[in-house]
Parts: sequence; structure tokens; C-alpha cells
Amino acid sequence: MKDAAPVHTPVKLADYTPFPFIVEQVELRFVLAGNDTRVHSKIHFAPNPEAQAASEIFLHGKELTLLSAQINGAEVAPEITAKGLTCAVPEGPFVWEAEVKIDPTTNTSLEGLYMSGGMYCTQCEAEGFRKITYYPDRPDVMAPFKVRIESDMPVLLSNGNKASNGQGFAEWDDPWRKPAYLFALVAGDLTNYPGAFKTMSGRDVELNIWVRPGDEDKAGYAMDALIRSMKWDEEVYGREYDLEIFNIVAVDDFNMGAMENKGLNIFNSKYVLASPETATDRDFDLIEGIIAHEYFHNWTGNRITCRDWFQLCLKEGLTVFRDQQFSGDMRGHAVKRIEDVLQLRARQFREDQGPLAHPVRPEEYIEINNFYTATVYEKGAEVIGMLKALVGDEGYAKALDLYFERHDGEAATIEDWLKVFEDATGRDLSQFSRWYSQAGTPRLTVEENFKDGTLTLAFKQENSATPGQPEKHPQVIPIAVGLLGPNGNEVVETTVLEMNKAEQSFDFEGLSAKPTASILRGFSAPVVLDRPLDNPTRAFLLAHDTDPFNKWEAGRALAKDVLTRMITEDAAPDPDYVLSLERALSDTTLEPAFRALVLGLPSEDDLAQTLFDHGHVPDPAAIHAAREALQEALAGALEPVLSTLYDENLTPPPYSPDAEAAGKRSLRLACLSLLSRLDGCTRAKAMYEAADNMTEELGALAVLLSRGQGAAPAQAFYDKWQGDRLVMDKWFMLQVVQAAPEAMVDVAKGLTEHKDFDWKNPNRFRSVLGAMMANPAGFHRADGAAYRLYADWLIKLDPVNAQTTARMTTAFETWRRYDADRQGMIRDELRRIAALEGLSENTAEMVGRMLGD
Repeated sequence: MKDAAPVHTPVKLADYTPFPFIVEQVELRFVLAGNDTRVHSKIHFAPNPEAQAASEIFLHGKELTLLSAQINGAEVAPEITAKGLTCAVPEGPFVWEAEVKIDPTTNTSLEGLYMSGGMYCTQCEAEGFRKITYYPDRPDVMAPFKVRIESDMPVLLSNGNKASNGQGFAEWDDPWRKPAYLFALVAGDLTNYPGAFKTMSGRDVELNIWVRPGDEDKAGYAMDALIRSMKWDEEVYGREYDLEIFNIVAVDDFNMGAMENKGLNIFNSKYVLASPETATDRDFDLIEGIIAHEYFHNWTGNRITCRDWFQLCLKEGLTVFRDQQFSGDMRGHAVKRIEDVLQLRARQFREDQGPLAHPVRPEEYIEINNFYTATVYEKGAEVIGMLKALVGDEGYAKALDLYFERHDGEAATIEDWLKVFEDATGRDLSQFSRWYSQAGTPRLTVEENFKDGTLTLAFKQENSATPGQPEKHPQVIPIAVGLLGPNGNEVVETTVLEMNKAEQSFDFEGLSAKPTASILRGFSAPVVLDRPLDNPTRAFLLAHDTDPFNKWEAGRALAKDVLTRMITEDAAPDPDYVLSLERALSDTTLEPAFRALVLGLPSEDDLAQTLFDHGHVPDPAAIHAAREALQEALAGALEPVLSTLYDENLTPPPYSPDAEAAGKRSLRLACLSLLSRLDGCTRAKAMYEAADNMTEELGALAVLLSRGQGAAPAQAFYDKWQGDRLVMDKWFMLQVVQAAPEAMVDVAKGLTEHKDFDWKNPNRFRSVLGAMMANPAGFHRADGAAYRLYADWLIKLDPVNAQTTARMTTAFETWRRYDADRQGMIRDELRRIAALEGLSENTAEMVGRMLGD
């Protein structure tokens, strides 16, 4: 029997048609008055010569009260529906004017204009502008905006340059054509952290980071990251900032990470505010990367935007790739690449392997907010990286210059993007374009044969069926390969093999001895590599591979093999793995951050997928027990080297978030986690008491909680930090993640009853309910209690904030890999959500896809 779900009409890429009108100018006047806020719009339309002529116009609008409407000064009476209005229009250019009433005080969806702690702010991507006024809310309709804001709030901000201001008003003028999703407005009691930047052509740009009074001392690192981003984009891509001012605003209530609105970026406050006492090394890292990402959108997203939302990967994949390049330049490419791949495998591979799999450019959607996914962002960036590998650095730079020259001020498509590469490099990219249209993660197998001085690598690629795509065609896969001699020396440097057939062989000739191949260096393509290697070969690669990623990958494969055999065969930890790990940890030529990554074990979710891929039904409790047993064994066997590393990597004050110091703290905390299994948490208690930075204070608390000694420190932490909303998010999250699996549901439930649990704030909701996913053995507890608690809260949140609800349903996306009992319980919860009366389109689509509707 098929699971019932609401029926919604999908939007299809094949149905795209250009809007019949162009917008020559937009003038908006806001009178901010709480639940009686008024928006007056004056929009200059003209027929679009590239579209079919129309005698009426459709304007998107949602949850608006229309007070008046005129065309060329004459009153009109448009037909209004829940999705917008339709009105007859004259031939030729005309001026549309309308006044609407909206209520930002009750807008809990955090889309459109809403309130956050007494501050007015907006979020218009993807389709939030239609909650502000009637407008063609689609990315291919671009126009310059002039905005007047009237309010008694002391700070009034919008896009573009400052035009004028006075008592109770401010006017802003954005001369650059933009779609409505890039509109922004902020009004509130704010204070600025100022900065300045001189562009490469000598123009002065005013910089401001706007925060709530009292948070000014936490904005310095974000400003530093912004200035470095602006300089990097000039030096690496030749892109100069194009307005007189650049503003960033920190907002507490925000569904996403940040938003690249032209000249007025709005950020989730967790990605702006940082001090050594309140933010971890990871927080500083994220702030740097996200500040860069949103700034880089000024050219790859704003100056050139996407024609329709199916092209979302064009702006997001390219900008993620650019921010990854930037972070690598700032913090080191080796560690950055490993971290990026860990995230890709944890989020995007998981997506590709389940019912939510979709192409980098989807063919259809019901709710576009559901496609702000790891596939669009992270896999989209991997596609850019492969393209760069295939055409080379020079070809990539030439193509990007042509892209900016040809499409500046336009709404572009993936076809436009690939065409500039074809024109710049002379390559045919028709087969490569399958990376945008085919879902799923290709699986590569390789056979190796050495004979008469020639090594032959015979590859096969398999592209499995995914929802809606039963048949696939071979992809173009760049495979970076190097060869190591028997003594560990590199005998063939990295070369990129271009695979474009289902089966393909490559020869390396003139070799004096059988080499060990290092395959898929730098993770040159987002694929799964099935390569039968024995553990001595993996240990050899861990010891000698000159490619940092593959060196780490060899250690990860060793750990995964050991854990898999511990789970499926009840085997003991492999002494050879322990010895290889000890050698890597003792290698002082490896940076501390890299050694910390080598010491880390595969996650429980990663192991569950690995077991499933090899024909086993994963048991979350058994996986958790095996990891615990291996960590106990590692602690005992490696105690001398762990103790030495713990002592040697102490970072003296003052605290610095730079990569070197952060790497030392990362390695020290990794050692602490294991040593605390031996020393009764003596070191962890001492670190917690002495910590002068949040990285070590929180890291030590995590260890204490995981060892069952965290109750008193957690209360002390709360007493100390209860006035800091972002630190409190960490406090909530840590207790769920570090809870014993059998206790996790009770811990999470208790935290939802805490007086400081504000479930309508996305950060706080995710810090408890989202944290349940980071405790897989607890989430997949055999009695299904976690499933029920999680579904209860999704049902409660959906009518308040559908966007966050829909995104968090992904906790259930891997349900089909578990045993029949767990499958049945998750299916029941999904059906219970699907049957909810008034369920949002966002959540209905996600649940329907997971159920297979």
C-alpha cells in the first residue's frame, strides 16, 4: 500500500519561459509600524522584447493585504489569489504602484520582513520578497532599487549606497540591477564595528559590521576576515568591490548561515560574533569561510545571478569552490581538503545514497527551499574543481575572465557557464555536463597489473539508479594518480587521467620495479573508490604517500577495516593499525592538525553506510560499542606518545585563532579524549579549570560529559555563560551529543523543558533536536523513542517555521538501510508527519520523497 501524502504541483525546468516584462526601476517606501507596517511600491515596467507579448501581468504576493493599486496613476482592481495577483496592463511601458500592509511581528517563518529581538530584518532568498510586496519574484527579473525607510529605529539600512537620511528616515540607492531575492532591509537599535578598504583601483569603501550593543568586542575577527576576502578576490580573481559601502548585520533569528544581499549581508549571529572566551577554533574557521563566501557572491551570485532556481548550483557551487580556495590559502590546503571531503561524504554522499538524491541541477521541485542541499553546494563545488583539473589553471582563469566579461549583469544558466569554458579552452564539455544532470555518486573499481615494467590500471565506473533516473551514462572522471617505489620514493608524480568510458585502462611504462599506486589524489573526483588493498599496503601509503589527502585516506581505510571486522567478526583491534598510527603521530614533519585528523576514527554514520554497502544490516549499538572498544585499545597502546603530544602541543597565551595554534589545540584535545580513558579525567578536569579560551573549555567539558563526569562542570558552565545566547547553544548541543546512547532521549527531552530552550529560534532548536543526529546510537535506539520525540517536535515546528522543519526531516533519510523494526518505526513517524492537517509544502515534499511518493 502506498503511503499517502499531499499532492502538490511541481515546478519544472522544461517549463521555463522568460517574464513578459522587464523592470526598469523599483522604488520602495517602508513605513515600519509593527503589525501595521506599510510598503509602497512604484515599479516601472516595459515589454520584454525577448518574451511573448502579454496583455496582463502576474505579480507574486503572499500574506499581503492590498490597500491600493494603480497603473499609470489610475486605480485598478486586480484579481488576487493566495499566490499573487493578476491585472490587465496597457501596451508599452507602464508604472505600477501599490500599497500593502504586512505584519512582521507575527512572521515566524523568518522569510520576508520579520522581527528578531525587536529588530526588523529580511530574508528574501529564495521566495521571501513576495511576503513584502507584489512583485515578479523570480531571479531573472533584475532591476535597480531605490528604498526609503521611515521608522523611529536609530539604524535604518538597505542595499546599495547611502542616498540621504534625517530624523526618522533613511534613503538607499542601489545602482546595480538585481533580482528581488537580493533585497534587504534592517532597522533596529544597533551599533557598528567600523572598518575601511581601498580597492585595487584606489576607491575607498566604508565597512561596517552591525551588532547589538554589547557585542562590539566580538566583531573584530569578522571584519578582519572581510578585509582579507576583499583583497583575495582582487588578487586571485581580479574582482573589485563596486559600491561605496559594505554592511554586515548579525541577526539572532535566522534560518540559514548568511545571505549575500547586495551591499547588505545579513548573517546568523553565530557566524559573526567571536571572542577567544566565547568562540571555538571551529567557530573562527567558520566565520572566516562564511564571511568570504557571502562576499564572493558579490560577483558570483549578484553581478551574475541565476536565470531560474534550477541554476542555483551555478552561483552556489562556484562560490563554495571559491571560499574553499580562500580558506586553503588562509589555513593550509592539505587539512582544508580533508575537512571538505569529510563534510562531503557525511552530508552529500549520504544524500546521494538515499531517497533524497537529486542532480546538481534538479529537473523539478515543489518547494525550492528544499534544494539548498549538500548536492547543490558541496557537490556543485566538486564539479567546479573537476572542471579546473581538466582545463588546467590557465584555462580556468581564462574561462572565468570570459564568464565575468560576457555575463556581467545577467541571469545565467549552466549552459552559459559551460559555454565560456568551451570557448576559452576549445574543449567539448557535452559529456562533462552530465555531472549537472545525473544524480548519484559514481563508484569506481580498479584492477592493477604489473608486467615487463608497465603498470596497467583498469578502471570501471558504475552509475547506479537514483529516484527518477533508472539509467545512467558514463561520466567524465578526472583521476589523479601518482606512483611510489618500493622504498617509498615517488617514481611518477601526480598526473590526471581522464576517464570518459564505462571501462578504461591506462598504462605507466618504463618502471624498474612494481610501484604502489596512489589513486584519486586530492580526492580529484566525488566518487567512491573500490580498491582491494591489504592493510600492509595501506600502512605503506600512510607512511610514504606524498599526497596529503591520500596519506590521510590510507589511515582512514585502515581504521575502517579494523572497525568493520570488529563489528562483523568480533575481531580484536589490529596491532598493525596501532603501530601505523603510532608512527604517523610521531612524525614531526606532519603538522599537528593533520595528525589530529589521522587520529580521528570514522564516524558511526560513516560506518553504518559502509556496512550497508557491503551487504550488512548496520546495528547502531554494535557500531558504537566497536568504536568505544577501539578507542580504549588505542588509549592503552599509545599512552606514551599521546602523553608526549598532549604536553608538547600546549599553546601559551595569548590565544590566537591562526591555523598553527588551532592545529595544536586540535591534536591536544584528540589526545585528551583518549587519555581520559586512562587517567580518570585528571587532565580534562585540569584543562577545564585552567582554560582561558572556549576551544579548551568546551573540549574539556565534552570529554567530562562523555566519561560520565560532566554534571557538575556542565552546571558551572551554565552558571558562567547563561547570559550569552551563542555559548548557551553550545551548552545545549554538547549534552545531547555526549550523552550515553541509552540516556540521550531523556537528556534531549529534559533540555526541551529547560527555561532557556526557545524552540522558535532556529539555532536553539537545532542545538537540541538537531544534535540528536550527532548521537546515532542514541537516535537509533531500538525502542524508537528518539524517532517519536524528534517527530513530535517537527510536527510542532512546521506551522511556525516550515523551512527549518523540512530541512531537519533529513534525519530520517537513511531509514531504509536499517533493520525491519527500525524501518517500520521510522516509516510510522514519517506517515504521522505526512498525515498532519495543514502540513507545509516544504515538509510534505521532503517526507513524500523519503516515503517514495
